[in-house]
Amino acid sequence: MHQPAPPASFAARAGALTGTGTPLPRQRDHHPTRRWPAELPPAHTAMICVALPGLAISTEQGQQTGSGLEGFYRAGRRLLSRFQVRVAGREPLAVQARMVAADRARFVGTLRVSPRGGGPDPDVIVERTRCADGTERITLRSAAPRPLRLPVEVALGTDLADLGAIAAGRAGPELPADVHACGLRWSRAGARASVTAEPPPAEALASAGLLRWEFDLPPGGSASIELRVRQDGAAPLRSAGRTATSPLAPARATGDDPRVPALLRASVDDLRALLLRDPEHPADLHLAAGAPWRCGLAPAEALAAARMALPLGTGLAAGTLRVLARTQLPGPGPKAGMIPGPRRDAGPHLPPGCTGTEATLLFPVLLAEARRWGLPGRETEELLPAAERCLAWLRNTVGDGAYLPDPQPGGPVRCETQAQAHRAALLGADLLDAYGRPGGAGLRQWARILRGAFHDDFWIDGLRGDRPAAARAPDGRPVPHLGAPVAHLLDTGLLGGGELAPGLLGRVRTERLARLLGGPDLDSGWGLRGMGVEEEGYNPFGHRSGAVRVRETALAVAGLAAAGYEREAASLLRGVLGAAEAFGHRLPEMYAGEQRTEGSAPLPHPAACRPAATAAAAGVLLLTTLAGVRPDAPARTVALRPVRGAPLGETVLTGLRVAGAPFAVRISRLGLVMVEEAADGLQLGA
Repeated sequence: MHQPAPPASFAARAGALTGTGTPLPRQRDHHPTRRWPAELPPAHTAMICVALPGLAISTEQGQQTGSGLEGFYRAGRRLLSRFQVRVAGREPLAVQARMVAADRARFVGTLRVSPRGGGPDPDVIVERTRCADGTERITLRSAAPRPLRLPVEVALGTDLADLGAIAAGRAGPELPADVHACGLRWSRAGARASVTAEPPPAEALASAGLLRWEFDLPPGGSASIELRVRQDGAAPLRSAGRTATSPLAPARATGDDPRVPALLRASVDDLRALLLRDPEHPADLHLAAGAPWRCGLAPAEALAAARMALPLGTGLAAGTLRVLARTQLPGPGPKAGMIPGPRRDAGPHLPPGCTGTEATLLFPVLLAEARRWGLPGRETEELLPAAERCLAWLRNTVGDGAYLPDPQPGGPVRCETQAQAHRAALLGADLLDAYGRPGGAGLRQWARILRGAFHDDFWIDGLRGDRPAAARAPDGRPVPHLGAPVAHLLDTGLLGGGELAPGLLGRVRTERLARLLGGPDLDSGWGLRGMGVEEEGYNPFGHRSGAVRVRETALAVAGLAAAGYEREAASLLRGVLGAAEAFGHRLPEMYAGEQRTEGSAPLPHPAACRPAATAAAAGVLLLTTLAGVRPDAPARTVALRPVRGAPLGETVLTGLRVAGAPFAVRISRLGLVMVEEAADGLQLGA
């Protein structure tokens, strides 16, 4: 199996590690020769503060030693790799590490510095508050009964390496420092960084990379040092998610289950931390795929996350669509209208899949659904030509056939791709009709042809019963393995009046799929496995062959609930909530698909992004699924389809956005739903 994170050469070229949000190059659909590092630095034990383009990474010890990923980063470059504090000649004993917010962490250590004979109790507390914007505040507090004189040393160093080189094990040695202003500075070709301190140090030793202070603390007294890490020549870091113009509504939750408010709070916080501005069009924001490996634009993930986050408003969807419309491939040619994207490993049974295909199909879907949630008509019309080009690419690529083929010559016809194409055709047709544009009838006709062909070709019988095929090989043989991608068959998309588009499966086969998704082969107790445990090639850590991927689990929960299979939906929902609690409510993009047992905890994947855009947005989708909010802003209506039985007890969601206005909803313990706040004139229905 391949490692899930992209290698330096591949990801850096894709803009994935830079954090700059630079638009993707025009041609991205080839599959380069990959040179994967033997082993990526582990990320699962790291505490990652994120406010892109800034990162601050360390272990729970708090000290940054220069090993692995540790350090302060900006736009993919490590500005500081070593940041070690000593008080009275010793490192404080770490007693607590805690994420305060997505962009801040707090570390507490203790020391005993009074003469012996006073017992084992520490008498100095050292608190460090670290921020992704490159600031760290160190506070010393004395609990000693008499005055203390405390020497403090901060040892600093950096390699000014880029994240791609660090991932590949090519970071290089530390650079020599120079004394600069109230701190130290480092430089190499094309890069310079500095650290300044307030108050200024009593001594700065460039040769040792040391800053020194001496503080006199009375009993109960305190002293603080603030250090700022900066990239010389760059403007002060301003995170897009921390401004008043953030496109994400400040949604909150309360209710019987304490995990619900914690998950929604962390999800919204992580989404804000991952926001990036298009450098050439700063008003347009989109999400980076995830930290630490994918801090740039990944089109399919950005669109998928913006779609799941629509309950927080349509601003993120609009910005993402505008950014990606500018990358759309021009015509003429077979790829005209495509949103470019790299290939992605598809596991042991299938060749890599083109994420450009997924992104191109998601574009009109996101635009159509954003319109239902309240995207203004003017913005929708401005983006409509790009959506039309995506739909034209779909029709031209399908041609006279029934299926959307894999762009790789001789590649398979994938199950989830047909589900995504069918949804794009129906929602795209609905969008075209709404604006009096031609083409809707042709899309619906092809969708009918696809449904008939899929019914005949994609349902197979096996030793463990009938099931959808994962794909059809070029010779027509079905690829029979069962995995989480079949959840896309339940994700049909939102039409007018709160109705969902029809899917590729009839009622009987939908019921069979629901049983498969809720069965022990796929439901790990922590979420939906990427591949069933009985399948050849299953690997609980395989990112496409057994690990739980949060996005697919959320899609399964929403699809199952919408289809009326609420027992299976509730089981998967509770599983993800349990996993979220184990991960401090910051969900990684994936974790191991090991079976949940009494007293167990989900096993982290060492290379998973955390936070990740699709995982954070999945948290929003999971919780809003409880209320089943289905808006139709152009018709000034909103339908509600709550999950019956209220699997999480009473839940109140506030601060959502429907039709551009605040929206709040309460789900009772009986599964009844009541709207508590909504836009004026919005008609409510069940």
